[in-house]
Amino acid sequence: MDNRKKILGVMIDCSRDAVMNVTALKRFIDVLSRFGYNMLQLYTEDTYEVQDEPYFGYLRGRYTGAELKEIDNFARSKGIELVPCIQTLAHLNQIMFWPEYRDVNDCNDILLVDNERTYQLIENMFKTLKENFTSNKVNIGMDEAHMLGLGKYLDKHGYKNRFDIILKHLKIVCEIATKYGFKPMMWSDMFFRLANKGNYYVSNKNISEEIINTVPKEVDLVYWDYYSEDENRYDSMLKSHKQFNNDIWFAGGLWSWRGFVPHNNYSIQTTKAAMTACNNNGINNIFVTMWGDNGGECSYFSLLPSLFYTAELSKGNYDDKLIKEKFKKITELDFDEYLNVDLPDIIGKERITTQNPSKYMLYNDFFTGILDSTVKENDKNRYKKYAKILKDFDKSSEYYYIFECYSVLCDCLFTKYDLGVKTRKDYKEKDVESLKTLIKQYTKFTKQLKIFYQKFKELWFKENKPNGFEIHEIRLGGLMLRAESCKARLQDYIDNKIEKIEELEEDILDFTGKGKNYDEKLIIINNYKQSVSVNIL
Repeated sequence: MDNRKKILGVMIDCSRDAVMNVTALKRFIDVLSRFGYNMLQLYTEDTYEVQDEPYFGYLRGRYTGAELKEIDNFARSKGIELVPCIQTLAHLNQIMFWPEYRDVNDCNDILLVDNERTYQLIENMFKTLKENFTSNKVNIGMDEAHMLGLGKYLDKHGYKNRFDIILKHLKIVCEIATKYGFKPMMWSDMFFRLANKGNYYVSNKNISEEIINTVPKEVDLVYWDYYSEDENRYDSMLKSHKQFNNDIWFAGGLWSWRGFVPHNNYSIQTTKAAMTACNNNGINNIFVTMWGDNGGECSYFSLLPSLFYTAELSKGNYDDKLIKEKFKKITELDFDEYLNVDLPDIIGKERITTQNPSKYMLYNDFFTGILDSTVKENDKNRYKKYAKILKDFDKSSEYYYIFECYSVLCDCLFTKYDLGVKTRKDYKEKDVESLKTLIKQYTKFTKQLKIFYQKFKELWFKENKPNGFEIHEIRLGGLMLRAESCKARLQDYIDNKIEKIEELEEDILDFTGKGKNYDEKLIIINNYKQSVSVNIL
């Protein structure tokens, strides 16, 4: 019987522009403690202060050593172990901005292996971690270094087997970690991809002895998977991982990374399957990730239902009714009512997915609407209903600011969702009277967008450091200016000041290239530049 203490943790992304401020992080830690979690990982690629590395995290809102000590002390007072989650190979995009780190760059976001300056940097990382964290655990990352050895390393050393390169690097990183008293864990996909021709998921449970014996014994392997509702896939992958001579962790996902709003419902479905497999396989080390891809727009507090649900599943509680009752007792919030934070991304009667129209249709252009082909008649009407539901959330709740922000977002979407489609249609039909009416819609949208900007700004500054918000001011400010510009050109056309609007002359092609049956399509675009324009950004 395994009597080791079970670990249930959360990893929050503090590297995609949103760095949670200390006050909000304490609020979040308090929630985790009440829900039954005992570990928190801070995913910081470069957003922590590193000794002797002034450009590391410079202007990115990095945590100072004093802040990390304060967070660590507070977490321990709540029964939470604060664990650093860093990168020691790839995913170091932002430091490569600085000339200081050009010499340690292999290619893309990957560090140059077999380089003295690289290991000086990594040693400085661990010196800093040792001073500011009391935990002896560390997540060293090591995932998705797909182009390893194919840049500057190739020029210096010639072609080498990627597996050999990464194993040599891993050994050195482990030695540095051990020197400073840390026991490292790392994402396991590297070994699976290298052993299976780039594939992470394997149906064959047998891993070769050669692969198993290459993994340093002191490294824990973290199997991450957020994408499946199939318990069998988790079960198969866990059995494959258990063949290694290493401690195994499972990392699930609570979907906070598709834009402004969360996907609690999908998170619950995938987590239920994953936790069942973990419980059946005796996995004691579990955490759920909360990423912030493409701007960190989503509030981590918007995922309270799936956070609580995960904690209950880890205890073997699969009773929905009991889970919701306990949630109400602990938080004084209605579970199902809180799930309304998912509404802006729920389209029609389709199954629960991670589609994110609340982001990609907000930024879809009025005149060059890349995504106009995805709009169905009356699609926008749901947003009028959603706005009211979200606005009617308990105004005395400490989380009302989230619901209010999403309500205003829905107001914007109700006005804008099909505005580009209507504009093109009326223009091509030369329906000047209808275009005059649409002018009012552009004005209305700009006013609504200004309100959303203010509410989103309030949310951001309540939860995050200021750094990174400039990106959203650029995006939303650009959208405001674009709306005004398009409105002005429409007015010029109506007033016969210009003969035509060239963008509206062009037909919009089907975005997917697969026809127009969108009931069977899953449109997911969480990348601002892919929504706003096909031109170079």
